[in-house]
Amino acid sequence: MLDNNNKDIYFMKKALAEAKRAAGRGEVPVGAVIVKDNKILARGYNQSISRSDPSAHAEIIALRKAGQKLKNYRLTGLTLYVTVEPCPMCLGAILQARIKRLVYGTEDSKQGAIVSRLAIPLARANHRLEVCGGILSEECQQVISNFFRSRRESKKAGEKLQTYRT
Repeated sequence: MLDNNNKDIYFMKKALAEAKRAAGRGEVPVGAVIVKDNKILARGYNQSISRSDPSAHAEIIALRKAGQKLKNYRLTGLTLYVTVEPCPMCLGAILQARIKRLVYGTEDSKQGAIVSRLAIPLARANHRLEVCGGILSEECQQVISNFFRSRRESKKAGEKLQTYRT
């Protein structure tokens, strides 16, 4: 049995694999997995561009899949691993789902709702969410940095890119 730190690293690597799937499809590379009893219950990666859906973030996709598998909108006792600090929309969904524990990789200085730019005070929420940040932070940040560096280089080279806004 893995201890908590090794377990967090193991499942964050699984979330990173989902982020790389997103990048391979031209989506902003964020990945998520939801874990129940030390097993992956659901996976998700950003699909906002391909689905033309602003709510198709990795966390939302994983939450929907977990809810469908459990046939319940309450996901109590579960842990969500995500490569990037959640935005306000995703944090709201995480709280509504009653996720027990949130583990994220790197902070998001533009849209982060936990500790970064928007820092929503969780003490006022009607649900107590355990939060652990910074797991494989460098690796998670590198995936994002590489993606946007590649897009900038492609744009300079005159390649047509999928339109999106951050």
